[in-house]
Amino acid sequence: MTPFPARFAGAALLSLWCASPAMASAPAPAGKTAGLVKVADLPLPGPAGRFDYEAFDAASGRLYINRMGAGRVLVYDVKRRRVVADLPGFPGATGITLAPESGLAFVSATGSLYGRVLGRGSVRALRLSDLSTTAVLPAGGFPDGSAWVPPLRRLFVSNERGGRETVIGGSPPRVLKTLPLGGEAGNSAYDADGRRVLVNVQTRRELAVIDPQALTIVRRVALPESCDHNHGLLVDDADRAVFVACDGNARLLTLSLPDLRVVQVDATGRAPDVLALDSARHLLYVAAESGMAAVFSVRGGRPRRLWRGWVGPDAHSVAVDPVTGLAYFPLAAEGGRPRLRVMRFSASGD
Repeated sequence: MTPFPARFAGAALLSLWCASPAMASAPAPAGKTAGLVKVADLPLPGPAGRFDYEAFDAASGRLYINRMGAGRVLVYDVKRRRVVADLPGFPGATGITLAPESGLAFVSATGSLYGRVLGRGSVRALRLSDLSTTAVLPAGGFPDGSAWVPPLRRLFVSNERGGRETVIGGSPPRVLKTLPLGGEAGNSAYDADGRRVLVNVQTRRELAVIDPQALTIVRRVALPESCDHNHGLLVDDADRAVFVACDGNARLLTLSLPDLRVVQVDATGRAPDVLALDSARHLLYVAAESGMAAVFSVRGGRPRRLWRGWVGPDAHSVAVDPVTGLAYFPLAAEGGRPRLRVMRFSASGD
């Protein structure tokens, strides 16, 4: 999540479209007009306001959408195309992560009011079966993205403002430990093969590597100067790659696994934020604060940009249905009302 988009008005504006020629990904093949095609614009309840992260539950066909500006969580049935629940009690909701092994979703709540962060952040455990809140746990000044570690049933939460990683586990869930990172925490991700948690330390241009069992930082990986403010983070286990969104200069870094070596740099839309992976089709979606999105083929861990273009105002969050391949972009205000824009990637643009 990018709390204050205005901070990107400087250097990011200088790099909207071009990566260096040697590093930029190739366009779509000649004769093809690949792109995202709009399938539907679905109405969402409430007034216009900022959305943040989403989480897709393939088992139930439900999409969980954090409505940051309203402090609510929307639960959307994508099969019936209707809102199942509009849940209050999540002030300044940012990150949301599903933990199916525990039957929970964990929602980061910054405690903001009218756009002002009050510094009383928490993580709230939401029971998937009945959508009730079962626990409220302290998580510092600005809890944001989080990563679930299934074998240990532990959640690693990035505290962006506090520069710490909060670890939650146990039944009932409780705070196990807080790890100082030495800088602002961007997103967190779990590398299942490496059995490690990766965290963007965005003000130090680093990746912190955490042993989720010992709860210690075991390594720090310096990122190149071609990445300004490494915020978004995603691990692609199938293609053996890690993707980092650099929201300060509109770049996407690709790191190889297991060595965490930077192998490619690509251009994105201005202020890239949320990353989503369609594993079945080997497609990576990069949503940006500017309303631009990019789609990459990531087969074999070497991205090839297939499309980049306009999705909608403030379309900085995206989630993908792993069954249908449909991509969901919540829009704060389209025609004055919030909308859920449903899109699909087409190699021909049809």
